Amino acid sequence: MSALAHESGFVRLLHAEWTKFRTVRGWVIGTVCAGLVIVSFGYLATFRHEDGGMCFGPNPSSGTCQSFVHPGPALGPGGVPVTDTYYFVHRTLTGDGTITARVGSLSGKAQTGGGGGNGVSVQDLVGTSAAVNEWAKAGLIVSASTRPGSAYAAVMLTGGHGIRMQYDYTGDTAGPDASAATARWLRLTRTGTMLTGYESRDGESWTKVGTVRLAGLRAATVQAGLFVTSPPSTDLSSPQFFGGESGANQTATGATATFDRLQLRGGWSATGWSAQDVGASTELPTLGSVGYRRAGSGFTLSGSGDIAPAVDAGYTDEQPLTGVFIGLIVLIVLATMFITAEYRRGLIRTTLAATPRRERVLLAKASVVGAVTFVASGVACAVAIALGTHVLRANGNYVYPTGTLTQLRVILGTAALLALVAVFALAVGTALRRSAGAITAVIALIIVPYILATASALPTGPSDWLLRLTPAAGFAIEQTLPQYHQVSYLYDPTGGFYPLAPGLGLAVLCAYTLLALLIARRVLLTRDA
Repeated sequence: MSALAHESGFVRLLHAEWTKFRTVRGWVIGTVCAGLVIVSFGYLATFRHEDGGMCFGPNPSSGTCQSFVHPGPALGPGGVPVTDTYYFVHRTLTGDGTITARVGSLSGKAQTGGGGGNGVSVQDLVGTSAAVNEWAKAGLIVSASTRPGSAYAAVMLTGGHGIRMQYDYTGDTAGPDASAATARWLRLTRTGTMLTGYESRDGESWTKVGTVRLAGLRAATVQAGLFVTSPPSTDLSSPQFFGGESGANQTATGATATFDRLQLRGGWSATGWSAQDVGASTELPTLGSVGYRRAGSGFTLSGSGDIAPAVDAGYTDEQPLTGVFIGLIVLIVLATMFITAEYRRGLIRTTLAATPRRERVLLAKASVVGAVTFVASGVACAVAIALGTHVLRANGNYVYPTGTLTQLRVILGTAALLALVAVFALAVGTALRRSAGAITAVIALIIVPYILATASALPTGPSDWLLRLTPAAGFAIEQTLPQYHQVSYLYDPTGGFYPLAPGLGLAVLCAYTLLALLIARRVLLTRDA
């Protein structure tokens, strides 16, 4: 009976705190304004036209373009944006078959001169001899077609990561260590949709690297042969600070590989070899010195580019959520004043006199401010993402695809982020009892670290630690772009990459909020109202 009474008492207290909130017009208006800020700032951040593009329909009188076409990146299996640029010497394979070759050498080139900056396609860049890029690739590949984004499987020698078997852009299986300066035998076997890669030091004793079954290679006829490519060299030690673009400087690179001891078995065409620079119209900075030549019974290939997922392919769901940052400041002020206003007016004495168990008052206030913030910001985030992505696409921008579950996680997670910050602000206000001091403290603990980490004000290392150790770690819940170990890129906060996983980042904020509530409870119980 006592437990029921306590429960009923808390429900009445919860109702009383909710009544306080909804009857104060300023708090209700402030909550609505926070939601409108999230939506409106998200709209303004996405209302942009993509610059550049491919000229379509030149105006004969002025020589200018009548319009621009923005094709976006190639899409691989499953709709993943990909980079698919490599030099390919191939033949048609119908049915099952095996190709074997020795990679005799793998050397590198690097861009010289100007041009070809980050994300700029310059196909005539000159390269000179340089160390081979660590993710340069030379080997054997079976591809559904020569169209960029086609399903494929490949076994390869890399510049610095040994033997690998990669498939459909995101798949990567590590094989034995191998130096780019040492000859290595490779073999790729197709049996229906199953592809198996092998490697050997001497061409006699073989080691299986990996086996994969790919639905995209179900067709009987595929293209298979030799390939070479080399991605841009990314200077991870030189990020752009103080308002510069995210990411690091990229230098176009190329690779040259020699192939000999070719052996073909199975349903290979008798029409001979064809050569193609696949995906030459990429946005990735590449060298123009690509091609092939016969070398006795083998080939020497030179290529530039990459076969990998596109890390920085376009805008994400974070872009429409730009307004969350501004709306959060409004909600911090409201949540703080939900308790400090009672201290300022002396009403807290009446509240505590009606409810002697003071911790229940804190819990009720936290429940009300957290629930109101979660619902209001959840609705605002859902509207902002739907509206913002529509505006981006309508204006010719490419939006990185996200699954329904990921988008739901971003919406609900961002709503939880704002609710936790509101409860955190309430707890700080309870402990400090002054609006100005509490608001300043919360902004210093959450907003300032986020700005420093994401506005290129600090190097990547300190920025990452700020987003690991401060309550700002909770912003990781908004990340949608995946990170790939086989793609060299500056995965820093300025580009929307957080050092903690989304759930773990939110857990850090939860820990800070719980700690703040415990401190607020202690102060509430021990200090005179």
